[in-house]
Amino acid sequence: MISRVAVLRLGAVLAAMVCLLLAVHPPAAWSVSYTKINGSGSTWSSNALDQWRRNVSSNIGLTINFTASGSSVGRQEFKEGVSDFGVSEIPYGLTEGGTADPPPSKRSYAYMPIVAGGTSFMYNLRIGGKMVTNLRLSGEVITKIFTGKITMWNAPEIKADNPKLTLPARKVVPVVRSDGSGTTAQFTTWMSKEYGSLWNDYCRRAGRSTPCGLTSYYPVIPGSATVAKSGSLGVAGSVKQSQFEGAITYVEYSYAMKTGFPVAKLLNKSGYYVEPTASSVAVALLQAKINEDKNSADYLTQILDGVYHSTDRRTYPLSSYSYMIIPTSTQLGFTTGKGKSLGTFANYFLCDGQQQAEELGYSPLPVNLVQKGFDQVRKIPGAPLANINIKNCRNPTFSTDGSNTLAKNAPYPKACDKQGAQQCADGTAGAKDKPTNVGGSSGGSGTSGGGTTGGSASGGSGTAGTTAGAAGGSTAGGSTAGGTTGAVDPDTGEQLGAGGTGDTSVTGTPVNLASADSMGLRGALMALSAALLLGVVVGPPVAARALAARARRKGDVR
Repeated sequence: MISRVAVLRLGAVLAAMVCLLLAVHPPAAWSVSYTKINGSGSTWSSNALDQWRRNVSSNIGLTINFTASGSSVGRQEFKEGVSDFGVSEIPYGLTEGGTADPPPSKRSYAYMPIVAGGTSFMYNLRIGGKMVTNLRLSGEVITKIFTGKITMWNAPEIKADNPKLTLPARKVVPVVRSDGSGTTAQFTTWMSKEYGSLWNDYCRRAGRSTPCGLTSYYPVIPGSATVAKSGSLGVAGSVKQSQFEGAITYVEYSYAMKTGFPVAKLLNKSGYYVEPTASSVAVALLQAKINEDKNSADYLTQILDGVYHSTDRRTYPLSSYSYMIIPTSTQLGFTTGKGKSLGTFANYFLCDGQQQAEELGYSPLPVNLVQKGFDQVRKIPGAPLANINIKNCRNPTFSTDGSNTLAKNAPYPKACDKQGAQQCADGTAGAKDKPTNVGGSSGGSGTSGGGTTGGSASGGSGTAGTTAGAAGGSTAGGSTAGGTTGAVDPDTGEQLGAGGTGDTSVTGTPVNLASADSMGLRGALMALSAALLLGVVVGPPVAARALAARARRKGDVR
């Protein structure tokens, strides 16, 4: 019979095993110390940076503070030594409104690519109370919306882009950034190069000198319908509000995904309307030109004209990437200890961190930019250079032949995404699972192409089209099987079927983000330790009671 003393001794052994395991394999955060570092800047990149910061904090105990204050603030605070690094979509040297933004004079620096993505157009629009999730817009129409030339959603130009939608007679409310923003700079660069006459006319009306060119501060005409909000969260948060129905803004695709709202598919040079997914951005950036002059202050900055004009039908035209501004000397309080932290962080997000880019609403960097990023890491004082190894870099764009795997395998747009009489039902971004009814626009039958495959329906009862042209009724093509006459849409005057399909929810669905330390040695050790500790605390009393009960039973038998 096992004695009570033996049970207690077993508990002591288990406790010793816990301590031994933690001593032999301590979590990395306990065995290596890092100096805390601070950064500020781009809201465009902040969703990716925030996830990466959480990962390195939980994995190795590295604390990275980042304030998403906008690219202009990020550049200024880095220049003044307020922050250890900045993040921006705009390099130094921009002059706007007569004010110059010269490079730092007391601090040497370099630009390092961190993540790619698409500047998207998130909107809040309904037809008959149903969220529209499949809106298509050409570049000219978008420019006219944000320069005040198109003011109503049922304008002929918008109707031409959306042949299967009966658009409401509702005012368009453009929502722009009020702060200095890299997103604004990307958007206005594109408008100035592609639709210069419209953009310059708007700038004149707003009191700006022309040619207007790119600007990080969006000009607003007093008394116009345009609303200005600070930060990506500010513009996205405004558009999603029910009182802002009719609103549209420009924002990084990631924000629309997190908010649960759709983005417009943008017309590219091949005549296809394309969503800014990770793969469509990867395809587009194959045409980006990079400043390769290592002696230039603008080394690794981007020239995007080729992206705008790409003829690959998978291209999203407003694609770009963001930079981290890093110190290359110990000036303005930057130390080698901070360099060790910054270099470790950079080594992580250039490789493993890029695995999460797509689920976060971005596109991972291709191998050529990762290699150039490593070149920049080597310039950081104190950076751990031994960990830089492109062969061990687990980036989803890498392939054995050196091509961009993500771009090479990118899907082609559907036939219903081609400019013309048809239109896909598929939802986009945060509303991917909420197709918009296109089955009844021409009063015909919802064929198999109008259902789950996302093709356009072409007529009559939606018998084969699931939610896109579904049984139960179309919103524009009369009643279907079981459909009855319902209410009238106050915006369009359209009679609505009682059984119409669609989704009325505006609640954002949060994105579940994988954590880099969900498995691995540390997680396994913690789970084992918890189990052993439970055995130490709970095991002895339970075992003792069992032994006592057994002894009593034997006594009764005797």
